[in-house]
Amino acid sequence: MFLRCVSLLLLSLSLGQAEESVAIVEPPITTADRDHWAWRPLGQAAIPRVKATGHLANPVDHFIAEKLEGKNLSLAPEADRRTLIRRLYFDLLGLPPTAEAVVEFEADARPDAYERLVESLLASPAFGERWAQHWLDLARFAETDGFEHDKVRPNAWRYRDWLISALNADQSYDEFVLHQLAGDEVSPAAALATGFLLAGQDMPDINLTTERRHMVLNEMTTTVGSVFLGLTVGCAQCHDHKSDPVSQADFYRLRAFFESALQFKEQKLALAGGEVSGRVMRVSTGRPVTTRFAVRGDFRRLGQVMKPAAPRIALGRAGSGPEASRTGLAKWMSGSRNPLFLRSAVNRLWQFHFGQALAGTPNDLGRNAGKPSHPELLDWLAAELPRRGWSLKSMHRLLLTSAAYRQVSRGEGEHWARRLAADPGNRLYSRMNRRRLDGESLRDMLLTLSGRVAQRVGGPGVRPPLPQEITSTLLKNQWPVSTDEKDHHRRSVYLFARRNLRYPLFELFDRPDGTASCAHRKESTTAPQSLILLNSGFSLAMAKTLAKRCKDGETPVGRSIRRMYGLLFQREPSREELHLAKRFLAEPSDGEVEPLTQFALALINLNEFLFVD
Repeated sequence: MFLRCVSLLLLSLSLGQAEESVAIVEPPITTADRDHWAWRPLGQAAIPRVKATGHLANPVDHFIAEKLEGKNLSLAPEADRRTLIRRLYFDLLGLPPTAEAVVEFEADARPDAYERLVESLLASPAFGERWAQHWLDLARFAETDGFEHDKVRPNAWRYRDWLISALNADQSYDEFVLHQLAGDEVSPAAALATGFLLAGQDMPDINLTTERRHMVLNEMTTTVGSVFLGLTVGCAQCHDHKSDPVSQADFYRLRAFFESALQFKEQKLALAGGEVSGRVMRVSTGRPVTTRFAVRGDFRRLGQVMKPAAPRIALGRAGSGPEASRTGLAKWMSGSRNPLFLRSAVNRLWQFHFGQALAGTPNDLGRNAGKPSHPELLDWLAAELPRRGWSLKSMHRLLLTSAAYRQVSRGEGEHWARRLAADPGNRLYSRMNRRRLDGESLRDMLLTLSGRVAQRVGGPGVRPPLPQEITSTLLKNQWPVSTDEKDHHRRSVYLFARRNLRYPLFELFDRPDGTASCAHRKESTTAPQSLILLNSGFSLAMAKTLAKRCKDGETPVGRSIRRMYGLLFQREPSREELHLAKRFLAEPSDGEVEPLTQFALALINLNEFLFVD
């Protein structure tokens, strides 16, 4: 048996060196292919003239109003100030405003009060912490390898810290992409950004290094194609794409940009603060590593050498491509009004602010994706990004100050019913979408409202305690709790991200597992979501602290109720709510948990706590 295993291993090794002479026949790119909306050159979209007058705030609203007028609709009224400030805080910071901030904003009579609020939130350090999570989903970020052993990557957090800093500094988007694809070719500090390429799963204990390289490079290429070009090139690892004009040769030509720089060992980087280690890309000083066509995707069946090139459909009709380097690839992406790159970028921004993308699935703009609801608006925004110096904050500002963003999300009466009937899926943006908070925002909000959130930033991911029913099933050192209790209350973006063990609140509220790039989180509705908010040790601890904060000694029960509503919802309770709360708190307690704590647990399970209008 032993000799048979050795023979099989030697056979595998020999196959790894095999070279097959296989003629590569690629399907031609047809006129019909190029006529698909995503691959056409950017249109010269003119700002439409519309009949609507009054509350059109910027060009975005003209595109939205034009579609609405076709259905005899108009933009919905602007939401009240409490709704707007809550919407902005959760959208930009992932945190609730204070009751005092709401009162101050409601009383601000300056005509640019809203714009000033947007500006102050964009300048907050918490902005980068919130928006980094969106990009970490795209980057399939985790601090472990995944697969069976799920080994820890000690310095993976450096990419997360770079990302937060880059977003807060409003690094231009073209440079933001350049550093993630080729930062090691720019500067040692920028090399940390190439953690994006290496953030995917890996299997260090695999028997064959050639197979490991093949898996990692294929996953890396797949992610680059979907995140930056909106192309599902990963479908072409083994065969030509079944629906989009992406050949298997296209896939391996794109992979050739990354082959020589893949390093599995951590690299030493000389930064201003001293030398640090990180898992980053670095071009070897030795002989360049070539990419070979893998017949049927088999790493043991190698065909001809593939030279670096972008997918043919992404080159446009002119066919001019990038230089044969990762820097060349990044500069080609952001140059010459590259339609795929630009449409992908602004489509994501729109999705994160409005709850749904203008066009299909942002990681897949191919034939299987839906047509854009507003193609002219998508193209206008795509052209606007470079016109605004590639500033993401400027694009945020544009979208957030539009009247479309400021619409109400709920209404009543005959006019509202007609609006719902004419636009049931809100594809015309005849109103704002209500948004359910994700697990990270829920946790951060509870920590903030209880007064226990820690302000520490950066560094290795921290591990708060887990429920006993989970820890009893874990392997030794799978989740060693952080020794400093203050770290247990840090913002969620700094929690340790393990692929095979997600923090329970995050898992129940649909955080992706990091196995692949996630462009849009699903939104499930399950009983365990309410159960964890009502019964978990974390929720109980936060409710106890919140109750103590509201009671504050011999505070009358009415004042405690008002303080709790102010903290949780930034408003006064209604007369009926106050009456019901007093009656509940007056009833004898039938358990170990005091009534005010039980009341707090009930409130954090309300839709008003979980959803933002």
